[in-house]
Amino acid sequence: LASYFHIGEREEKCIIEDIPSDTLVVGNYKVQRWDIHKHGFLESAPGLGMFVTVTSPTGEVLLSKLYGPQGTFSFTSYLSGEHIICFQSNSTRFAVIAGSKLRIHLDIRVGEHFLDESAIQAKDKVDEVNGRLEHLIEQIHHVTREQDYEREREEKFRKTSEETNSNILWWAIVQTLILISVGIWQIKSLRDFFIAKKLV
Repeated sequence: LASYFHIGEREEKCIIEDIPSDTLVVGNYKVQRWDIHKHGFLESAPGLGMFVTVTSPTGEVLLSKLYGPQGTFSFTSYLSGEHIICFQSNSTRFAVIAGSKLRIHLDIRVGEHFLDESAIQAKDKVDEVNGRLEHLIEQIHHVTREQDYEREREEKFRKTSEETNSNILWWAIVQTLILISVGIWQIKSLRDFFIAKKLV
């Protein structure tokens, strides 16, 4: 997932990532600051740091660290579900002028283990094939975990749908019984009325 978004200095911005359990997540980001004189974003924002906080679906903080104007962070999910990744600058400028706009370029990779190409080239062909094979096996494990997670979500959705359908069926039966009861009561009331008035 590669994207960018804008935030103000000292403002916190959070994104939500739905991640399977036991999955490595690696994020790369770069911060640019708006220049009012050039009317554009500077290539970098030297001296500006970024707090990165990652929270698990249960509210446990998996990562809370201060990085520079660009950096790489990583964490491993222990539970499947929605993880919250938050960014906030550590601007020390006075609040009056700390409203400058920042642009954060963000690239998040879920379940990827990056190969060190220089290390692979330094080894012989057997080690290279072995390293790539291990990388491929890890990717297969990641795909399997994601499929298991999707099956788990599908099962929860199916159960919820079945419960909803069951509730609708019972509600329809109750409504039908109420209508029949009201109809019978109305017929009996009319019959008693006609008998009382000696119309029958």
